[in-house]
Amino acid sequence: MNNEKDILKIFGRNLRAERNRLGLSQDGLAELMGICAGKHIGNIERGITNPKLTTIISILKVLNIKFEKLYSVEK
Repeated sequence: MNNEKDILKIFGRNLRAERNRLGLSQDGLAELMGICAGKHIGNIERGITNPKLTTIISILKVLNIKFEKLYSVEK
């Protein structure tokens, strides 16, 4: 199983890919989520920030994707 640092990096890398796929900037995604700064999105994408569950749900809704697109739990 991956450690917390690895999980955050995988989640962030996949978030960046999905955001770019939709042509959204970090600020654009933040605005759609109703938060004030794209810097927070950047910190999530770099694996620096461990986002709250409410933030993750907001990201999923805005990007219209399921959690598995950002992180898949391996068995």
